[in-house]
Amino acid sequence: MNNNAGERTVLVLAPAKVNLVLRVLDRRPDGYHNLWSLMHTVGLEDELHVRLTAEPDASSPVRLACDDPTLPTDGRNLVRRAAELVLERAAAQGRPVPGVDIRLTKRIPMGGGLGGGSSDAAATILGLNHVLGLGWSVSEMAKLGESLGSDVPFFLFAPCARVRGRGEDVAPLTLAGTRWVVLVNPGFPIETRWAYQRLAESRRGVRPLSAALVTLMGRDRLSWNEVVPLMENDFEGALAPVHPALTAIKTELLLAGAEGALLSGSGATVFGIFHDEAAAVRARDLVGRSEGRRAFAAPAGTGPLTCG
Repeated sequence: MNNNAGERTVLVLAPAKVNLVLRVLDRRPDGYHNLWSLMHTVGLEDELHVRLTAEPDASSPVRLACDDPTLPTDGRNLVRRAAELVLERAAAQGRPVPGVDIRLTKRIPMGGGLGGGSSDAAATILGLNHVLGLGWSVSEMAKLGESLGSDVPFFLFAPCARVRGRGEDVAPLTLAGTRWVVLVNPGFPIETRWAYQRLAESRRGVRPLSAALVTLMGRDRLSWNEVVPLMENDFEGALAPVHPALTAIKTELLLAGAEGALLSGSGATVFGIFHDEAAAVRARDLVGRSEGRRAFAAPAGTGPLTCG
């Protein structure tokens, strides 16, 4: 962190996530669905440089720049909203509000079911908590993140957690062992609201949790060998008939040696789990060579969000 001439800067790496399990359950009174998910971070990361300046901009205390020109940097952006929310809460606690400059470098595909926007928001909250010296706990930061997006709290408890409710009920887990993950984005996004509509139209009712998943609820330590056979995603069957590329990628990952392969979130990225880096890199090069696809090989996350 830099502390020159009234300026303080911190770098936060914001990882992607995959849903090793994603069950969409009953609809809540607030219109959202109750979820049951086992989520894990992956070492494909956006970068956020968060800098405090002595004088805030006259129009807004937050200035956001991004290397991807297709990503809006106004109030639609979760990073900007997260920063403004942190400053608002800090001001309510009687702290002076500085200017904040944030530079976002995007590597996680947008609209890919990898939680990039939510991870960026969580990283913003963590980074500002650090440079402002707010002293907020992980639980306090996660509570703040709830209003920004369902996946935001998870990233503050990363790398692995069981997530329930709308996303606010996060129980960190230890997943023993190491794995590599190959992420294959087909080259098109899937809009979350449409995915939920498609799911509602394609199923006749809500399946209960399997007995195997129920047994996981009381445990705080699992192994990859236990989890991989249980991988499932309710969106997969609903979206595959509309987007056959998803099934094709899954099949190719399994043929390339993946222990398991699955759609992440509401899509459109499909991922495969591999024992080691060499196998993952070979699969990335093989499955990712088709035109329009973007493929990445990265280790499963091993630690929490940190400020560098």
